[in-house]
This record gives sequence, C-alpha cells and structure tokens, in this order.
Amino acid sequence: MADRTWKKRYGDRLDLLVLGDSIAAGLGADAPGHTLGARLAKAVAKRTRRAVRLTTAARVGAETSELGAQLESLPEAYRADVAVVVVGGNDVTHRVPLAESAAYLDDCLAALADRRTPVVVGTCPDLGALRPVPQPLRALGSRASRQLADAQRETALRRGARAVSLEHVVGPFFITNPDEMFSLDRFHPSSLGYKRTAKAMLPSVLAALGVTAEVPFGHHAPTP
Repeated sequence: MADRTWKKRYGDRLDLLVLGDSIAAGLGADAPGHTLGARLAKAVAKRTRRAVRLTTAARVGAETSELGAQLESLPEAYRADVAVVVVGGNDVTHRVPLAESAAYLDDCLAALADRRTPVVVGTCPDLGALRPVPQPLRALGSRASRQLADAQRETALRRGARAVSLEHVVGPFFITNPDEMFSLDRFHPSSLGYKRTAKAMLPSVLAALGVTAEVPFGHHAPTP
C-alpha cells in the first residue's frame, strides 16, 4: 500500500497528508509506490533524512465539495506536518460554479489551519492537454480549468497556503510527451507522469516544511 511510513530507517517521522481527486489518489499509477503521495513521501524523506508517514484521504472522482468529508474521515487528533491538495478537474467536467469550488477549497484550508497544518495546493491542471476530448469541448475545458486554477491560487494565498501551478510546472511535459506522461486511459497520469508531478511540487512542499525558502517559477507563497 502507498499509505505507510516511507524510509523508516531515518526515524524522526514527518506526516504527509494528501487530499483531493483521482490525481491525488494516484489513479493510473502502475504500483502503489508510483502514486503522487508515495513519490512525494519518498522525495521528502530523501531531502530531510526523516521518515515520512503518508496518509491519503483523496478519492477517485472527488469534487472540491468532498474535501470536507475527506478531512472528517481522519482521526480528530490527527495532525499532518504538511498537507497536499490536488483537486478541480471534476469540478470543471461537472460544471460546478467557480465561486462554489473556491468556497469549498476555502473551507478545507480553514479546517487545516485549525489543525495547524501547512498546505500546498496543486492548482487544477489544464484540461486542454486531454487529447481524447474533441474540440470545441477541449478548448472550453482548457479555459474553465485555467479560471479555476487562478481562483484556487488566490484562495490558497489568501488563506496562508502555498500554491503550485500544475499547468506551468508540469503541464508542458504532458503536452509534448503524452504517450509517456498519461496512463492507458489517456486522462490520468502514468507512473512517469506522477514522478514528474511530484518532482514539480516538491519545492513548495519542502518550503512548507521550512526546509527551504526559495521556490522556482510556478510556485506561489503567501505574503508574510
């Protein structure tokens, strides 16, 4: 299972929580160790030389409205050292109003703040990269996903969370190398796609943990 303690030998454990949709849950990965959460856990452990316990509350098919239930599924006393939230694609395909999606994300971030958990939000990927979707639907999906990503970034920064623009930091790989980056369903990342996504998100996760202060292009930190 992906949900376990990675690199136990390091000791001094960190807790990583992953919330969101099928990308956050790792749908399309060839093995549990290839999911987004597992890739991040291993990378964080390597950089910090600390064991990382992964907890994945994300669910395949989830919309932003389900983040609250994902949090409620956790023990009341549970507190992660950092939480990663990746959600939004299903909001776009199900035509959830933008303001509604942003409000649900805001509620989730407020609840995580109550648990004193630093958060990194991976904003909605550009659905224009999904080649199996015919035009003009793909262009409409691209526009809607970009609008949602902007709203997610603004919401995250306002709540004191960090945001990573998945469209900018990893989207180009999916556009130029779709056969490698997408799984067989052509909608979800492959194991390599998750590896790239985790690598792209890692700087903000490390920054949220206080390991590093500098983050590259596409990473956004709240104003002190």
